[in-house]
Amino acid sequence: MALRSTLSVALLALCCSPAFAADPSAVKREEVGNRVSENIPAIPAELLDKLNRYQNTRGAGLAGWTREGCLLISTRFAETAQVHRVCEPMGMREQLTFYPEPVSGVAASPSKAQVNGFIFGKDKGGDEFSQLYWFDFGTRDVSLLTDGKRSQNGGALFSPDGKWMAYAGTGRNGTDRDIYVRNVATGETKPVVTQGGSWGATDFSPDGKRLLVSRYVSAAESYPGVVDLDSGKLEMFPVDGGKAAFGGFAFAADGRSVYYVSDEPIDGKPQEFQTLRFHDPAANKFEVLTASIPWDVDGFTLSEDDKRLAYVTNEDGISKLHAIELPSHTPIALPDLPIGVIGGFEFSPDGKRLAVTLNSATSPSDTYVIDLAARKLDRWTRSEVGGLDASKFVAPTLVRYTTFDQVEGKPRTIPAFYYRPANVPKGKKLPVIINIHGGPEGQSLPTFSPTAQFLANELGVAMLVPNVRGSTGYGKTYLSLDNAEKREDSVKDIGALLDWIDKQPELDASRIGVYGGSYGGYMVLASLMHYSDRIRAGVDIVGISDFTTFLTNTESYRRDLRRAEYGDERTPQMQEVFARISPARHSDRIASRLFVAQGKNDPRVPYTEAEQIVKAVRNNGKPVWYLLFNDEGHGFQKKANADYFGAATMLFWQQNLIGE
Repeated sequence: MALRSTLSVALLALCCSPAFAADPSAVKREEVGNRVSENIPAIPAELLDKLNRYQNTRGAGLAGWTREGCLLISTRFAETAQVHRVCEPMGMREQLTFYPEPVSGVAASPSKAQVNGFIFGKDKGGDEFSQLYWFDFGTRDVSLLTDGKRSQNGGALFSPDGKWMAYAGTGRNGTDRDIYVRNVATGETKPVVTQGGSWGATDFSPDGKRLLVSRYVSAAESYPGVVDLDSGKLEMFPVDGGKAAFGGFAFAADGRSVYYVSDEPIDGKPQEFQTLRFHDPAANKFEVLTASIPWDVDGFTLSEDDKRLAYVTNEDGISKLHAIELPSHTPIALPDLPIGVIGGFEFSPDGKRLAVTLNSATSPSDTYVIDLAARKLDRWTRSEVGGLDASKFVAPTLVRYTTFDQVEGKPRTIPAFYYRPANVPKGKKLPVIINIHGGPEGQSLPTFSPTAQFLANELGVAMLVPNVRGSTGYGKTYLSLDNAEKREDSVKDIGALLDWIDKQPELDASRIGVYGGSYGGYMVLASLMHYSDRIRAGVDIVGISDFTTFLTNTESYRRDLRRAEYGDERTPQMQEVFARISPARHSDRIASRLFVAQGKNDPRVPYTEAEQIVKAVRNNGKPVWYLLFNDEGHGFQKKANADYFGAATMLFWQQNLIGE
């Protein structure tokens, strides 16, 4: 449930609204277009001018290759991210899609296909009921592929010859995510997996007659299988240990062997991390290809000719790219890449080049291409940073702080990225914002954040970005430490971070704010519930305020997935837990200043979660800023909306955190 959009930053404004200051329970409501704001003061236009450059940074992410050797890129030049084409290093970006809603889920047709184009997904107003569309390079026409109704569709992929397309969708009953296969030439579509649950397709066999699939239960549990497309027979693979996580599954060139990522036991020994594996069932050959790397493999991709494989490891939040020859599994020497986080990566149709999206704390996402034979790295896009001096951007340091429990007799440590303003005068204590990720199975990474840069360079505010227990990237044990009745143990990790802040001579423990989206929004509210005496203010974006109402009202296709993580609200045991930990039921304990922001069309965390916490806190005589966008969902995808939210947020910090 991680917050997927990048929330823009904003600038401070001046003084409080007199009515707001005089009567905390008063509500000053304003409606402008699709925006509803309550108790948010006007933001002076002259101050927004300074913020404008930070709000106009943008990135460019890889979306795929065309058969001609061009790249499809996702980037934003107006209000939303759209598909562009780039055909040479630092070449012109040709925009291909033009919609008021963002476009995502791009899948380009393979080089052997009779058709030439790409599939993309698009929803309405952030409702996440995405439909799939076909963009044809020959005619430039766009056609709808899915039912166009209130269903969610995604995960499209082509067979190697391009004759078939597979995708997952909820069209049958609105709850289960089934798998469909479509004949590209005729448009005939049939469901091939309708067993119930949340399914996804991962790869066609080389002859296009079988399809690898997987049923997702949680971040720690998936079940892979294969469908014979002629007979419709589904065969599930045995899972060593009975339960494991799987991060990908693909056929090798022989159509019999498979490559996959899993944390299944090896020789009966439990594994903490997900490793890349090879299995040839006919030859009874099994090989762990990343046994020497004590970190998760985040994903892999094969070339169209199945002669090369690339994979990425997540090593303490930093991405490492690897490539091997197939079937020998011989490592391919790669050029040095900038230190950062790798997004998408994909081989060119001829398998001779590898495109990657790279992001770092001081540079937005851009796409690079590696010539494998020459070991040469070329930059294909250079995204804008609003005309700012990038050399002044602050890179975070990785710190670890001790928390309340122990591991094998030693204090457990929690990793966090620390953005510290440069050139801090001696003796000056910095206000600090704790930015908590969503998920809860997410992981904060040292990626480019205009918010962090603005806070550090313009406002002199430090930011700490912790990966509390329950985060991915640190092993399956760490991932499970906040499940169900252990939910508030992750909140205790924030309490331990408050203790750490108190010991840092450059940080002001009397001026601490918390910020988070989605599950991170719950963490904000829970932190205020437990530590209002130590936290001045909090910003909750699309956050859970009561787990029972959240699980009751979230879209049906997500409910069982969330129960696997949070617990089942229908059982007496979890009802008791939720009554104890849900902030909306203990709003009297929230004394800090609060800002709540929400999208009206959010299918994950319904807007009622925001409205009930706003009402509850106000009923206790505490003032709350509230922002609702009627054309957004789980996060703010439209630039104008994100810009306003960012501006309001910085105003909130100025008035409630930064001032002495």
